[in-house]
Amino acid sequence: MLDMLRRIVQEVNSAPDLRKALDVMAKRVRDAMGTEVCSIYLLDESGQRYVLMATEGLNTEAIGKVSLGLTEGLIGQVGQREEPLNLEDAFQHPKFIYLEETGEDPFHAFLGAPVIHHGKVLGVLVVQQRDMRRFDQSEEAFLVTISAQLSAVVAHARATGDLAAVDTHAAPLPAFFDGLAGSSGAGIGQAVLLYPPADLNSVPDRLADDANAEIALLDRALIRARAEVRALAERAGKSLGKEEQALFEVYLRMLDRHALAAEVVEKIREGNWVQGALRMVVDEHVRNFEMMDDAYLRERAADVRDLGRRVLAHLQSDDRKQQEFPEECILLGEEITTPMLMEVPREVIKGIATTRGSRNSHMAIVARAMGIPTVVGAQTLPLKQMDGREIIVDGFRGRVIANASAELKHQFEQIIREEATLLAGLEKLRDLPATTEDGKRIPLMVNTGLMTDIMRSIERGAEGVGLYRTEIPFMVRDRFPSEEEQRIIYREQLQAFAPNPVTMRTLDVGGDKPLPYFPIEEDNPFLGWRGIRMTLDHPEIFLVQIRAMLKASEGLDNLRIMLPMVTSVMEAEEALHLIHRAHAEVQNEGINVAAPPVGVMVEVPAVVYQTRAFAQRVDFLSIGTNDLTQYLLAVDRNNRQVADLYNSFHPAVLHAVMSVIEQAHEEGVEVSVCGEMAGDPAAALMLMAMGVDALSMNASNLLKVKSAIRRFKITSARKLLSEIMAMDNAEVISAYVDLQLEKAGLGDLLGHRRPVV
Repeated sequence: MLDMLRRIVQEVNSAPDLRKALDVMAKRVRDAMGTEVCSIYLLDESGQRYVLMATEGLNTEAIGKVSLGLTEGLIGQVGQREEPLNLEDAFQHPKFIYLEETGEDPFHAFLGAPVIHHGKVLGVLVVQQRDMRRFDQSEEAFLVTISAQLSAVVAHARATGDLAAVDTHAAPLPAFFDGLAGSSGAGIGQAVLLYPPADLNSVPDRLADDANAEIALLDRALIRARAEVRALAERAGKSLGKEEQALFEVYLRMLDRHALAAEVVEKIREGNWVQGALRMVVDEHVRNFEMMDDAYLRERAADVRDLGRRVLAHLQSDDRKQQEFPEECILLGEEITTPMLMEVPREVIKGIATTRGSRNSHMAIVARAMGIPTVVGAQTLPLKQMDGREIIVDGFRGRVIANASAELKHQFEQIIREEATLLAGLEKLRDLPATTEDGKRIPLMVNTGLMTDIMRSIERGAEGVGLYRTEIPFMVRDRFPSEEEQRIIYREQLQAFAPNPVTMRTLDVGGDKPLPYFPIEEDNPFLGWRGIRMTLDHPEIFLVQIRAMLKASEGLDNLRIMLPMVTSVMEAEEALHLIHRAHAEVQNEGINVAAPPVGVMVEVPAVVYQTRAFAQRVDFLSIGTNDLTQYLLAVDRNNRQVADLYNSFHPAVLHAVMSVIEQAHEEGVEVSVCGEMAGDPAAALMLMAMGVDALSMNASNLLKVKSAIRRFKITSARKLLSEIMAMDNAEVISAYVDLQLEKAGLGDLLGHRRPVV
């Protein structure tokens, strides 16, 4: 049965359209189960009826014509109950309705299973037989399994418009493709599919007559590919910082004659022609990367694949056709690497959407630095069908919209205009303090990691850095950066914001942020060897980083050090010991720097319950609401399947944050928030009401938060907080806070939070 199921699924998934997929499903299921009839009814949402869309065994002329209401007949019964219905004699059931057009009068045995996708009934799958018998448990289980597979096909077809094409009752509807928000914002434009200049998969196997001639071809192609990457790096240097530019150094090293090319030469000497040898080597590396569990290493497969295609393009043609881009375009691709992105003029890019990738891919990091609305991991997005069509990228919610109605497009145009107008109007707040109408002041800081963040942060009036992600310089290299390399990077950050404080988080890798040259293979990386756990196990890495930070702060004294992923007091004490040791070593070298304040991140529930113990040992606490929410709710924030469950307004999260602030203050220790909650105007006001001492956020959100604070009273915020703390539903809390802020005249700051359907 398992092999049969696999074959059916493969055949259905390879069908060219929904009509063919349904026909294949009906025929194969009937044959597999040895029944006389298999029929598929799909729900027509506009008419609220189940329409016969495919059948093997009934009258095919009834397809598309016969339908049943939501509560009519056995089909309606299956849909209503949302569970299988197994009958020995269907005619005896009180809900049975005879449909003469289908010719089903001789079939007594009936087994129906609902087709459900994400909790929503899409249709009903039915098998029937002449004999009066009850289908056994294995047959019922098989049909339920098949219906689950059919649900994904139908859901995808409905999204892409195939369903409307075969269902004459349905009107074309906007198509929504869910992914992950890679970079916030919204953009409208013509979809442009970025495809590789050459297709490695199409390269055939051939024997080479002259190995030396093939190697000479490879060398010429490598020279051109390296020149191409250098040109892209030069172009990137005008808009990106040193960390992002380091990506191109990695590409150049991979194109070195002694790297991938050496393996290609080896294949050539074994008798393969150059293009086939290149394909073999690239395929092998791609397979190795794609089989790895950690997301970051899987992203490197895209880098290898892209470089292979570039070399192949130079092998195949000297005159590659240049792709033209419309004035307003949305870039689409299965994967869009950083060099591919840099080939497109920045001024025409209104958004980016990919079917693969994660929030931490190289491209997503660069897109955030460039301020381009981006959606990644939109797995159901039909790239070939989207090319050339007008689409919308909703980087706020992480979705792509095609076939947008005039009304829906107007709503997004309004949001885009409001965002642009709002940001332009907020510029006047740059040098003003974040003080409420009744005099409560709070420092607003920024989260940084890229060199390009510095200028944007200063332009928006940041009062320091609440979180500097030191892992970024580690992620864009193919080795650990030296102490001096780190010192130079950290010095730029500290100097740019001096005399304001800069809080540097020690190396936080693992989970969804592994290093390519330090692979960590784990079944559950989010609960594994990451953050402080890894660096304490490698004090040589930790000490080098701390010494680099201390040396970088010489003469500035604005450094603060923060420890990530701490779960026990012992970890904090061990880290403090190493920091004191590094400080002594630096002083012994003749560098006179003060011992910086040291704090821990509150992102694991264990710390919530030991706040006092930590507050007695460190100088400050910083709540990382992203991970804290993830761990409290057991929701992977990178998993779009459970994205709806991730909500920082969940009562458990609010009570945990409140508890940390209260306990830390009782010990005389300051608390800041550096997660995404801090950059949400509504959440920021609630955090302020809780008594948090500072907020740190992405630079793009700083002026919005400042505006909200300056237009609200702390007394009103505290009253609103007391009301929501008595509520027990995250959705209700979020909606209630938004409603109260809109009543207070802050609706313009919440535009991207309003539902758009």
